[in-house]
Amino acid sequence: MIHKKVPYHLAVKFISFLFIILFVYAATSKLLDFENFTVQLAQSPLLSAYAGIIAWSVPGLEILIAVLLVLPGFRKIGLYASFFLMELFTAYIFIILNYADFLPCSCGGVLEKLTWEQHLVFNSVFVLIVVGAILLDRSQNLKANSLLLCLLSVVGIGIVTLLFSFSEKKMHRNNAFIRRYPPHPIINKDTLDLKYNSYYFAGSTRDHIYLGNYTAPLQVLRASKDLKDTTFYRINLPIKNVPYTTPRIRIQDSVFILTDGSVPIIHGGDIKNWEIEETINTMGYFTFLEPISTTEFAIRTVSSLNENIILGRIDLYASNKTSLYPEILKGNMDGYFDRDGQLLMNEQLNKIIYVYYYKNEYEIVSTDFKSVKTHKTIDTVRIPQLDIKQQSSSKQKSLGSKTTIINGLSASYGKKLYINTDRLGRYEPKKALEYSSIIDVYNIQNGTYLFSFYLYRHTGDKLLSFKVYGNYIYALIGTKIHSFQIKDKYLNHEK
Repeated sequence: MIHKKVPYHLAVKFISFLFIILFVYAATSKLLDFENFTVQLAQSPLLSAYAGIIAWSVPGLEILIAVLLVLPGFRKIGLYASFFLMELFTAYIFIILNYADFLPCSCGGVLEKLTWEQHLVFNSVFVLIVVGAILLDRSQNLKANSLLLCLLSVVGIGIVTLLFSFSEKKMHRNNAFIRRYPPHPIINKDTLDLKYNSYYFAGSTRDHIYLGNYTAPLQVLRASKDLKDTTFYRINLPIKNVPYTTPRIRIQDSVFILTDGSVPIIHGGDIKNWEIEETINTMGYFTFLEPISTTEFAIRTVSSLNENIILGRIDLYASNKTSLYPEILKGNMDGYFDRDGQLLMNEQLNKIIYVYYYKNEYEIVSTDFKSVKTHKTIDTVRIPQLDIKQQSSSKQKSLGSKTTIINGLSASYGKKLYINTDRLGRYEPKKALEYSSIIDVYNIQNGTYLFSFYLYRHTGDKLLSFKVYGNYIYALIGTKIHSFQIKDKYLNHEK
């Protein structure tokens, strides 16, 4: 009898020792690099919403189980706990590999060097080892041990599945400001030195992008989409002595549109000769304009009644050229700054988009202005934090340094909305903003957050503007224009 028991006890001790080393090493690795471990958990499709709790509980459980395995009286409990934890890890990896959109890593130490497939094999082997140790115990009924292992397995898989379901829902619908950064979603392609930082995006055609110039308002720069070839054009104005203050150029199909909302006036012509062919005084002032078509425009303006920022529509050939829609934008503080934002036009979905600067919301508006949907960004600030200052010498107001900017530069293409922000989310290092700009990506059809990525730049250079054309992002950074290719996997990433 003694000789029969010795191999079993030696096997259990050896397996217990093996798991003690594994858990102590894994827990120590996580705790020594705790900040990075927490950030990695925050990227997980299963654990993002619970990263703060899990970051402490996992290494704590690993150490506790290691202690149970050391104590002979609790070793059996420790083996069952080892099986349960390894089953959780294995189910987690299986779901990550088969159902998740991104493959993060949150292991720590040497294990971090393994691929996810290698992790799955590694964990599966350890699950089989601990199952063998438990079933070798002849002091308990084999059937009872097997049933308990099956029960623990079902519970473990169920827990991981529920975490995946609830975490995904929380991330996409009720996110606690936790971003997901998939690995390398964009590729840096080409760069063109423009020599000046006064350019802005005017529009695009199939093969070219067009840039206007704030300091040379009649000049247009056409660049091939690979940024290899450039051509300068100049718009000829037939009307002289017009008090232009903020002329802007927009390209719509093969037509260029030169506007100035302070006059207000709209010029139009063909990009083949850059000659103005038609001029219309709109009789309605505006601060921003985006073409809906070559004859219809969405505008942002200021109400003459209460100085609230409102949206409107210009139809060049309608009897009443300008229509205003004061009920679309929302804000109950001052009506101006709390509604301030960026006006965009999504040509692919034929939708007008308005992104608020100072709160976590954006509006999706139909081009007839009859349908409006309000969606939220992943930031948590829903009430603008404004530091409004009244100028003593005039009635003008300005924003002070205590104002919090939530959403910055924005662009939209296809089903997606891209928003630049300097607001760091939970678990994000402050140094992230030193060499990069954060871009959050949303699905504008259902209002869900998809993922984020870094737009890298040199220290000191500022992201001035960016646009998305097809599968390329073009960014004006300092005096240069950069192009980045969006990988197909993330270009087609939908929820």
